[in-house]
Amino acid sequence: MNKEMTVRDMVAELKSGMTIGIGGWGARRKPMAVVREILRSDVTDLTVVSYGGPDIGLLAAAGKLKKLVFGFVSLDSIPLDNHFRAARQAGSFETLEIDEGMLQWGLRAAAMRLPFLPTRAGIGTDVEGLNGELRMVKSPYDDGELLIAMPALTLDAAFVHVNAADRAGNGIITAPDPFFDELFCRAADKAFVTTDRLVATEDLGGMPGMRHHLVERSCVTGVALVPFGAHPTSSGPDYGFDFKHLRDYNGATFDDWRAQFVDIADHDAYLAAVGGAEKLATLPLPVF
Repeated sequence: MNKEMTVRDMVAELKSGMTIGIGGWGARRKPMAVVREILRSDVTDLTVVSYGGPDIGLLAAAGKLKKLVFGFVSLDSIPLDNHFRAARQAGSFETLEIDEGMLQWGLRAAAMRLPFLPTRAGIGTDVEGLNGELRMVKSPYDDGELLIAMPALTLDAAFVHVNAADRAGNGIITAPDPFFDELFCRAADKAFVTTDRLVATEDLGGMPGMRHHLVERSCVTGVALVPFGAHPTSSGPDYGFDFKHLRDYNGATFDDWRAQFVDIADHDAYLAAVGGAEKLATLPLPVF
């Protein structure tokens, strides 16, 4: 069973108007090679579900977003993504801004093929007032508690980045922070995985420091080998954040940034533009 494909093949599966999920967390383990390929495509009017980082800043600045469903958008050590902020202040897309736990619950509901899951997260906050589409549900039991009914965040496609995968679509994250990438895959009709290393299936289980088996191959449509495919976000323990690159990105005009790092030949050209694989391999892991 061989599900290997290219990033370009993955993005070719998208159509304008789709709802997609982008895994990772802020500036950690974002499938940035996929995001750059989406920018090069003619796909638009996307509804994107994300714990946002530079993926959202780039898609927003490029005018690819119809709607954003998110718990936050941040570059981690850089609190605000200026490209996201400018697009949102201009009213360029719709938003459903929810609590981080609510977003997880929406993905979990979709993964379980449920229409919603009840939650206390968000109750008594502006989440209720700002999002008119959210509904309350009353417990059918003696407690009668009123809870938010978090709707399922069903995805047409999901994209995640892992440390290692095999050609059948099994993937693992060796960092201590897998977060919710598995739920993105389970919530989607099609899930696509980019990986820093493509290995034999028998080698996946013995990797030092393995923390998480992402999702079994039955939930994965395709896998692409993209070394340093999360750059400039981190993919610990293999490489850390590229803080300088993120600062430069945040201070640049989008057109200049796009010309230098997006509208170029391929991923190899991107790696050359950011200093080469040897340099990226030395990016230190953050200490929190």
